[in-house]
Amino acid sequence: MSIETHHGEAGEHTEATHIQLPAPTFWPMIFAFGITLLFAGLVTFWAVGVVGAIIAFRSAVGWWDNVIPHEEHEELPIDPAHRPAPILVEDRSVVRVQVGEQGHRMRIPIEVHPYSAGIVGGLIGGAAMAILACLYGLVTQHSIWYPVNLLAGVVVPGLGEASLQQLRQFNGLAFVAALIGHGILSALVGIVYAAIMPMFPKYAPLWAGILVPLFWSGLVATSLSILNPALNDRISWPWFVVCQLAFGLVGGYVIARSTNIQTMQSLPLAQRAALHFPTDDTKSER
Repeated sequence: MSIETHHGEAGEHTEATHIQLPAPTFWPMIFAFGITLLFAGLVTFWAVGVVGAIIAFRSAVGWWDNVIPHEEHEELPIDPAHRPAPILVEDRSVVRVQVGEQGHRMRIPIEVHPYSAGIVGGLIGGAAMAILACLYGLVTQHSIWYPVNLLAGVVVPGLGEASLQQLRQFNGLAFVAALIGHGILSALVGIVYAAIMPMFPKYAPLWAGILVPLFWSGLVATSLSILNPALNDRISWPWFVVCQLAFGLVGGYVIARSTNIQTMQSLPLAQRAALHFPTDDTKSER
Protein backbone atom coordinates (compact mmCIF):
# COMPACT_ATOMS: atom_id res chain seq x y z
CA MET A 1 0.00 0.00 0.00
CA SER A 2 1.46 3.36 -1.02
CA ILE A 3 1.59 6.21 1.50
CA GLU A 4 0.51 9.55 0.09
CA THR A 5 2.52 12.52 1.34
CA HIS A 6 1.29 16.11 1.19
CA HIS A 7 3.75 19.00 1.18
CA GLY A 8 2.38 22.40 2.04
CA GLU A 9 -0.97 23.90 1.31
CA ALA A 10 -2.63 24.46 -2.03
CA GLY A 11 -2.84 28.20 -1.45
CA GLU A 12 0.89 28.80 -0.90
CA HIS A 13 2.55 31.27 -3.28
CA THR A 14 5.88 31.87 -1.46
CA GLU A 15 9.15 31.62 -3.37
CA ALA A 16 11.29 30.97 -0.27
CA THR A 17 13.89 28.22 -0.54
CA HIS A 18 13.97 27.36 3.20
CA ILE A 19 11.42 27.02 5.96
CA GLN A 20 12.16 27.96 9.58
CA LEU A 21 11.31 25.41 12.30
CA PRO A 22 11.99 25.30 16.07
CA ALA A 23 15.41 23.77 16.77
CA PRO A 24 15.37 20.29 18.34
CA THR A 25 16.32 19.99 22.02
CA PHE A 26 16.87 17.11 24.43
CA TRP A 27 16.26 19.12 27.63
CA PRO A 28 12.53 18.25 27.99
CA MET A 29 13.34 14.52 28.17
CA ILE A 30 16.07 15.11 30.79
CA PHE A 31 13.70 17.33 32.77
CA ALA A 32 11.07 14.55 32.76
CA PHE A 33 13.74 12.06 33.93
CA GLY A 34 14.73 14.36 36.79
CA ILE A 35 11.13 14.78 37.92
CA THR A 36 10.74 11.00 37.86
CA LEU A 37 13.79 10.55 40.14
CA LEU A 38 12.55 13.32 42.43
CA PHE A 39 9.23 11.58 43.08
CA ALA A 40 10.91 8.17 43.27
CA GLY A 41 13.03 9.45 46.12
CA LEU A 42 9.88 10.08 48.16
CA VAL A 43 9.21 6.34 48.36
CA THR A 44 12.79 4.97 48.20
CA PHE A 45 15.90 6.86 49.42
CA TRP A 46 16.34 10.62 49.89
CA ALA A 47 19.56 10.69 47.86
CA VAL A 48 17.62 9.59 44.76
CA GLY A 49 15.31 12.56 45.19
CA VAL A 50 18.26 14.96 45.56
CA VAL A 51 19.84 13.68 42.33
CA GLY A 52 16.47 14.01 40.58
CA ALA A 53 16.07 17.61 41.81
CA ILE A 54 19.55 18.52 40.54
CA ILE A 55 18.91 16.97 37.14
CA ALA A 56 15.48 18.65 36.88
CA PHE A 57 16.93 22.06 37.80
CA ARG A 58 19.78 21.77 35.29
CA SER A 59 17.48 20.63 32.47
CA ALA A 60 15.02 23.43 33.24
CA VAL A 61 17.84 25.99 32.92
CA GLY A 62 18.98 24.43 29.65
CA TRP A 63 15.43 24.37 28.28
CA TRP A 64 15.02 28.01 29.31
CA ASP A 65 18.15 29.01 27.40
CA ASN A 66 16.73 27.44 24.23
CA VAL A 67 13.72 29.77 24.14
CA ILE A 68 14.64 32.82 26.27
CA PRO A 69 15.49 35.53 25.33
CA HIS A 70 15.57 34.29 21.69
CA GLU A 71 14.05 31.08 20.44
CA GLU A 72 16.46 28.83 18.59
CA HIS A 73 15.49 27.83 15.06
CA GLU A 74 16.86 25.82 12.19
CA GLU A 75 16.18 26.24 8.52
CA LEU A 76 15.18 23.28 6.35
CA PRO A 77 15.41 23.46 2.55
CA ILE A 78 12.22 23.26 0.51
CA ASP A 79 12.16 20.89 -2.45
CA PRO A 80 10.71 22.83 -5.42
CA ALA A 81 9.34 19.59 -6.86
CA HIS A 82 7.03 19.22 -3.88
CA ARG A 83 5.71 22.78 -4.03
CA PRO A 84 1.92 22.78 -4.69
CA ALA A 85 0.68 24.30 -7.88
CA PRO A 86 -1.07 27.66 -7.53
CA ILE A 87 -4.85 27.74 -7.64
CA LEU A 88 -6.24 29.03 -10.90
CA VAL A 89 -9.13 31.41 -10.29
CA GLU A 90 -11.88 31.32 -12.92
CA ASP A 91 -13.97 34.34 -13.78
CA ARG A 92 -17.44 33.26 -12.76
CA SER A 93 -20.48 35.25 -11.76
CA VAL A 94 -23.22 34.30 -9.33
CA VAL A 95 -26.68 34.03 -10.89
CA ARG A 96 -29.29 35.53 -8.59
CA VAL A 97 -32.57 33.68 -8.19
CA GLN A 98 -35.52 35.88 -9.06
CA VAL A 99 -38.44 36.26 -6.68
CA GLY A 100 -41.17 33.76 -7.48
CA GLU A 101 -38.93 31.49 -9.54
CA GLN A 102 -39.76 27.84 -9.01
CA GLY A 103 -37.19 25.84 -7.13
CA HIS A 104 -36.09 28.72 -4.88
CA ARG A 105 -35.91 27.22 -1.38
CA MET A 106 -38.42 24.62 -2.49
CA ARG A 107 -40.50 22.75 0.04
CA ILE A 108 -42.86 19.88 -0.62
CA PRO A 109 -45.60 20.04 -1.71
CA ILE A 110 -45.22 22.59 -4.46
CA GLU A 111 -48.90 22.37 -5.41
CA VAL A 112 -51.91 21.72 -3.19
CA HIS A 113 -55.61 21.08 -3.66
CA PRO A 114 -58.01 23.88 -2.70
CA TYR A 115 -60.09 23.39 0.43
CA SER A 116 -63.23 23.80 -1.66
CA ALA A 117 -62.25 20.65 -3.56
CA GLY A 118 -61.89 18.87 -0.24
CA ILE A 119 -65.38 19.93 0.82
CA VAL A 120 -66.93 18.89 -2.50
CA GLY A 121 -65.03 15.61 -2.58
CA GLY A 122 -65.98 14.87 1.03
CA LEU A 123 -69.66 15.50 0.35
CA ILE A 124 -69.65 13.35 -2.79
CA GLY A 125 -67.81 10.60 -0.95
CA GLY A 126 -70.30 10.90 1.88
CA ALA A 127 -73.16 10.54 -0.61
CA ALA A 128 -71.61 7.34 -2.01
CA MET A 129 -71.22 6.05 1.51
CA ALA A 130 -74.85 6.88 2.33
CA ILE A 131 -76.13 5.09 -0.81
CA LEU A 132 -74.32 1.89 0.17
CA ALA A 133 -75.54 2.21 3.76
CA CYS A 134 -79.16 2.59 2.61
CA LEU A 135 -78.68 -0.38 0.27
CA TYR A 136 -77.51 -2.42 3.25
CA GLY A 137 -80.59 -1.41 5.23
CA LEU A 138 -82.88 -2.26 2.33
CA VAL A 139 -81.29 -5.71 1.80
CA THR A 140 -80.94 -6.83 5.42
CA GLN A 141 -83.73 -4.94 7.26
CA HIS A 142 -86.07 -4.01 4.35
CA SER A 143 -85.83 -0.34 5.35
CA ILE A 144 -83.51 2.45 4.31
CA TRP A 145 -84.13 4.17 7.66
CA TYR A 146 -82.37 1.49 9.66
CA PRO A 147 -78.77 2.75 8.96
CA VAL A 148 -79.97 6.37 9.24
CA ASN A 149 -81.37 5.75 12.73
CA LEU A 150 -78.23 3.85 13.74
CA LEU A 151 -76.07 6.79 12.64
CA ALA A 152 -78.27 9.21 14.57
CA GLY A 153 -77.99 6.92 17.61
CA VAL A 154 -74.48 8.27 18.14
CA VAL A 155 -75.89 11.67 19.18
CA VAL A 156 -79.58 11.02 19.89
CA PRO A 157 -80.06 9.27 23.24
CA GLY A 158 -82.12 6.08 23.24
CA LEU A 159 -81.87 5.20 19.55
CA GLY A 160 -79.01 2.82 20.18
CA GLU A 161 -81.25 0.71 22.42
CA ALA A 162 -84.43 1.05 20.35
CA SER A 163 -86.15 -2.04 18.98
CA LEU A 164 -85.69 -3.23 15.41
CA GLN A 165 -89.22 -2.07 14.55
CA GLN A 166 -88.43 1.45 15.76
CA LEU A 167 -85.14 1.54 13.88
CA ARG A 168 -86.93 0.54 10.65
CA GLN A 169 -89.36 3.45 10.87
CA PHE A 170 -88.83 7.02 9.76
CA ASN A 171 -87.78 9.40 12.56
CA GLY A 172 -87.64 13.08 11.67
CA LEU A 173 -85.27 14.05 14.49
CA ALA A 174 -82.97 11.14 13.71
CA PHE A 175 -82.97 11.98 10.00
CA VAL A 176 -81.99 15.63 10.59
CA ALA A 177 -79.30 14.66 13.12
CA ALA A 178 -77.86 12.00 10.81
CA LEU A 179 -77.93 14.32 7.78
CA ILE A 180 -76.20 17.21 9.54
CA GLY A 181 -73.66 15.05 11.35
CA HIS A 182 -72.79 12.96 8.31
CA GLY A 183 -72.48 16.03 6.07
CA ILE A 184 -70.24 17.96 8.47
CA LEU A 185 -68.03 14.95 9.17
CA SER A 186 -67.70 14.13 5.46
CA ALA A 187 -66.73 17.73 4.62
CA LEU A 188 -64.12 17.84 7.41
CA VAL A 189 -62.58 14.54 6.33
CA GLY A 190 -62.52 15.83 2.73
CA ILE A 191 -60.59 18.91 3.85
CA VAL A 192 -58.08 16.67 5.60
CA TYR A 193 -57.75 14.64 2.39
CA ALA A 194 -57.15 17.81 0.34
CA ALA A 195 -54.41 18.96 2.74
CA ILE A 196 -52.60 15.61 3.01
CA MET A 197 -52.92 14.09 -0.47
CA PRO A 198 -50.28 16.35 -2.12
CA MET A 199 -47.73 15.06 0.40
CA PHE A 200 -48.11 11.50 -0.91
CA PRO A 201 -48.55 11.87 -4.68
CA LYS A 202 -47.30 8.37 -5.56
CA TYR A 203 -49.35 6.42 -3.04
CA ALA A 204 -52.43 8.65 -2.72
CA PRO A 205 -54.91 6.05 -4.11
CA LEU A 206 -53.59 3.43 -1.70
CA TRP A 207 -53.70 5.37 1.54
CA ALA A 208 -56.67 7.62 0.70
CA GLY A 209 -58.88 4.86 -0.68
CA ILE A 210 -57.84 1.89 1.44
CA LEU A 211 -55.51 2.54 4.38
CA VAL A 212 -57.27 5.55 5.91
CA PRO A 213 -60.79 3.99 5.64
CA LEU A 214 -59.52 0.80 7.29
CA PHE A 215 -57.86 2.78 10.06
CA TRP A 216 -60.98 4.91 10.56
CA SER A 217 -63.18 1.79 10.71
CA GLY A 218 -60.98 0.25 13.39
CA LEU A 219 -60.97 3.46 15.39
CA VAL A 220 -64.78 3.80 15.28
CA ALA A 221 -65.31 0.14 16.18
CA THR A 222 -62.98 0.39 19.16
CA SER A 223 -64.54 3.63 20.39
CA LEU A 224 -68.15 2.38 20.08
CA SER A 225 -67.34 -0.87 21.88
CA ILE A 226 -66.39 1.26 24.89
CA LEU A 227 -68.80 4.21 24.65
CA ASN A 228 -71.96 2.52 23.32
CA PRO A 229 -71.77 -1.29 23.32
CA ALA A 230 -75.48 -1.67 22.47
CA LEU A 231 -75.12 0.38 19.30
CA ASN A 232 -71.85 -1.37 18.46
CA ASP A 233 -73.56 -4.80 18.46
CA ARG A 234 -76.16 -3.68 15.88
CA ILE A 235 -73.69 -2.40 13.30
CA SER A 236 -72.58 -4.74 10.53
CA TRP A 237 -68.88 -3.96 10.45
CA PRO A 238 -68.15 -5.62 7.07
CA TRP A 239 -70.74 -3.32 5.49
CA PHE A 240 -69.34 -0.39 7.47
CA VAL A 241 -65.86 -1.07 6.08
CA VAL A 242 -67.27 -1.28 2.54
CA CYS A 243 -69.00 2.09 3.02
CA GLN A 244 -65.77 3.63 4.32
CA LEU A 245 -63.84 2.30 1.33
CA ALA A 246 -66.45 3.81 -0.98
CA PHE A 247 -65.99 7.18 0.73
CA GLY A 248 -62.21 7.02 0.43
CA LEU A 249 -62.17 5.92 -3.21
CA VAL A 250 -64.87 8.31 -4.46
CA GLY A 251 -63.89 11.31 -2.35
CA GLY A 252 -60.18 10.81 -3.00
CA TYR A 253 -60.78 10.55 -6.75
CA VAL A 254 -62.81 13.77 -6.84
CA ILE A 255 -60.18 15.64 -4.83
CA ALA A 256 -57.30 14.26 -6.91
CA ARG A 257 -59.02 15.39 -10.13
CA SER A 258 -59.42 18.96 -8.88
CA THR A 259 -57.26 21.81 -10.18
CA ASN A 260 -54.04 22.20 -8.21
CA ILE A 261 -52.92 25.59 -6.96
CA GLN A 262 -49.27 26.53 -6.50
CA THR A 263 -48.04 27.36 -3.02
CA MET A 264 -46.50 30.76 -2.25
CA GLN A 265 -43.31 29.26 -0.79
CA SER A 266 -41.09 30.96 -3.37
CA LEU A 267 -42.49 34.41 -2.60
CA PRO A 268 -40.88 36.65 0.05
CA LEU A 269 -42.44 36.93 3.48
CA ALA A 270 -43.82 40.41 2.79
CA GLN A 271 -45.91 39.15 -0.12
CA ARG A 272 -47.00 35.98 1.69
CA ALA A 273 -48.21 38.13 4.59
CA ALA A 274 -50.02 40.50 2.15
CA LEU A 275 -47.81 43.41 3.27
CA HIS A 276 -46.42 44.06 -0.20
CA PHE A 277 -47.89 43.40 -3.62
CA PRO A 278 -45.91 43.09 -6.88
CA THR A 279 -46.14 46.01 -9.27
CA ASP A 280 -47.51 45.81 -12.77
CA ASP A 281 -43.97 45.62 -14.17
CA THR A 282 -43.19 42.62 -12.01
CA LYS A 283 -46.39 40.91 -13.13
CA SER A 284 -45.63 41.53 -16.78
CA GLU A 285 -42.11 40.09 -16.42
CA ARG A 286 -43.59 36.91 -15.03
